[in-house]
Amino acid sequence: MQLRAVLSAVLLLFTLVTPASAAAPGELVSSREVAWHPEPLRLLPAPVKAYDIRYRSTTATGGSTVVSGMVLVSPLPWNNGPRPIVAYAMGTQGMGDQCAPSRQLQGGTEVEIAFLAQAMFQGWAVAVTDYEGLGTPGDHTYAVSRSEGRALLDVARAAGSVPGLSADAPVGVFGYSQGGQAASAAAEQWKSYAPEVNVVGVAAGGVPADLNAVAKFNDGNAGSGLVFAAAAGYAAAYPELPLSNVLNARGRQVIDRIRAACVAEIALVAPFTRLNALTTTPDVIQDPLWQKRLKENTLGSVRPAAPVYLYHGTLDELIPFGVGQKLRSQWCSLGADVQWTPLPLLGHVTAVSAWGTNAMNWLGDRFAGRQTRPNC
Repeated sequence: MQLRAVLSAVLLLFTLVTPASAAAPGELVSSREVAWHPEPLRLLPAPVKAYDIRYRSTTATGGSTVVSGMVLVSPLPWNNGPRPIVAYAMGTQGMGDQCAPSRQLQGGTEVEIAFLAQAMFQGWAVAVTDYEGLGTPGDHTYAVSRSEGRALLDVARAAGSVPGLSADAPVGVFGYSQGGQAASAAAEQWKSYAPEVNVVGVAAGGVPADLNAVAKFNDGNAGSGLVFAAAAGYAAAYPELPLSNVLNARGRQVIDRIRAACVAEIALVAPFTRLNALTTTPDVIQDPLWQKRLKENTLGSVRPAAPVYLYHGTLDELIPFGVGQKLRSQWCSLGADVQWTPLPLLGHVTAVSAWGTNAMNWLGDRFAGRQTRPNC
């Protein structure tokens, strides 16, 4: 009888505790209304409802984590069903918590304002992810597509709990550069990870789909700081990867600075420096442990179930044009609905400056239910 009583008590305790501990990805942990200060009118809050949020997500290795972000709701009326939501992944912001998009949006220092404003003028909502470890405890898992894609899908889930928005809302995914990687990862993971999210289209540009190729292209060049940031990001996501134990004195100094820096400073920490100059062991990322994780996060092996709008500058100085071409070819070979736009003579920043508005308009066509125009 005593054993039965003990077992009953344990069962009751398990019943009471489990719901709180088994939080689902995308669950809204906290939300507070804040003022959004877009440039150049930093002193004047925009007439939108802005919410600083924390929500549940999943790490690259399957663990539970909490990610921060921001949800913006247009003040314009919307009467055609649930208000559409753009799940927005920013380009590289940096590694320090002060670089988190939600913080920069509130402080008026975020540079990707034009596309957010475009969405607001269309009457949509925008859900911006800060990514894992950016603005929250722990190191940012920079350039790890698995965690980025999940954080992006989960911010769309979380947005459905914000006042005025619905879990049934059509969701358009948008991102460029690191954001393009996150958007593409979300496209590949959607059906297996968050099938209940009503994704109607994914617009991605300047996608670093193959980190091996991107690292080789940038190692020792102007973008070398991004290689070092990616190395720190992978080491944060996968603790078994050798990095801290193979850095030399200069390497420890560089990585420590990068972990606390925003993107502009990262570019200046150690330009035109090879990763080998920072390590005691040459060709660290060729280690089988590194190659396994890099391969896991390489895009192009899973067919996106939603239509994709993919674009890339032919003179991209950070993400080789061939990387974008390969991703397009791989997705097309899998039968994906892909509209591909190469942008002649445009570099990394100029490509999104010239074409990001078209990518956002393409999402508007998906919200309107218009037919896609794949060109595989």
